[in-house]
Amino acid sequence: MIALHGLLWPDEIRDPSAVAPAAAQLEEDEIDEALVLIEAMTLDSLEGPAFDDHYTDALHAVIEAKQEDRQLPPVAGPGRLVDLMAMLQQSVDKARTARGETGDADLHEAPATPAKKATAPKTARKAPAQTASSRNTGRTNGRRDTPAR
Repeated sequence: MIALHGLLWPDEIRDPSAVAPAAAQLEEDEIDEALVLIEAMTLDSLEGPAFDDHYTDALHAVIEAKQEDRQLPPVAGPGRLVDLMAMLQQSVDKARTARGETGDADLHEAPATPAKKATAPKTARKAPAQTASSRNTGRTNGRRDTPAR
């Protein structure tokens, strides 16, 4: 088991034994079966066309061509393009025919709901009348408190 801890603060440190799996009790037969399965799934060699690295080979060919001032090797054309929507539609049609459904779904009209009444707009309140003393509060003889530039 691999546990990765990214620690930013000391309180984030956790004891790794808290995340470790519990010890398993295995029978000898279970271990033998596991070894047989591993042996059956193991490949003797990693050679063959399934394990060829075409990208690295093509990259080496391009690098060698550039080093020797040769023309670059031809680029392979694009692969087969697949129309995903058409494939999805085919899958849906196939599933419908398997279930015995018809092509189109039944459409039902939604029940009409009565329109909600519009709420009356609220009227704005009038501001209280200002006295001469309240108009002059906060004035600083026309000067601003911002610093000069």
